[in-house]
Amino acid sequence: MGDGGWEWDETLFSGTAPFYRRGRLPYAPGLARVLAQVLELDGRGRLLDLGCGPGTVALGLAGLFDEVVGVDPDAGMLAEAAREAAELEVTEKVRWVRARAEELPARLGDFTVATLAQSFHWMDRERVAATVRRMLRPGGALVHISDLKGESRTVDGLPHPPVPRAAIDALVRRYLGPVRRAGRGLLPCGTPAGEHAILAGAGFAGPYRHVVPGGQAMVRTCDDVVAGVFSMSFSAPHLFGDRLPAFEADLRRLLREVSPSVRFSERRPGTEVFVWPRGAE
Repeated sequence: MGDGGWEWDETLFSGTAPFYRRGRLPYAPGLARVLAQVLELDGRGRLLDLGCGPGTVALGLAGLFDEVVGVDPDAGMLAEAAREAAELEVTEKVRWVRARAEELPARLGDFTVATLAQSFHWMDRERVAATVRRMLRPGGALVHISDLKGESRTVDGLPHPPVPRAAIDALVRRYLGPVRRAGRGLLPCGTPAGEHAILAGAGFAGPYRHVVPGGQAMVRTCDDVVAGVFSMSFSAPHLFGDRLPAFEADLRRLLREVSPSVRFSERRPGTEVFVWPRGAE
């Protein structure tokens, strides 16, 4: 996959794993319930979660399947996923595989459901779509999960200021330059869109769209916000080199100026789900 000459490399999320679970906003509550209903899941079958990161989706859905396989190329992410699985006492039913989705080993077998949660845009999408479809059982489905696009999440009436995202983005650009960083390369045009055409072209049917409502109020600390910045590929800690301490000091100073209590109000985003049945041969 490339955009403006960009190619994936193993440093894309290097060093972000320890910050991911604390820093990223959670998916809307009710995601597992909605998927159980629309996919008629009954605790049996197998789930393949591609680009699983620290297991956010895989572990959230583990109760709906006999077995869950999470695939990610980043060893740090898989270590975090394994730790969380142990805390949730589901280690026996989950398996973590270090690999790119483009290199899925045939020995993984077939699956009832495959999930892509805000990871498809980093992949060779045509290749992955074709491979995943072959790995799904008849009647299976691919599920694309993302934050709901375009929704307004005001913090009106909440006790703390909003996270100053525009100011944070400006600070990142001041340190790393105006073009978005991604691993060792740059993404001048952002990540690619058009996944619907790719999945339809691979033979999937649908899609069927479902929205899981968010909007629940959250309080975010300064440490939460800093973790969120360092969990992103375009502001991963390694990108700052020896300027990392200076950047973090400036970031914390900015946050204290916006909210002397270093508390921020935020609302959970809604979650958008597209279900793509495997379709007929």
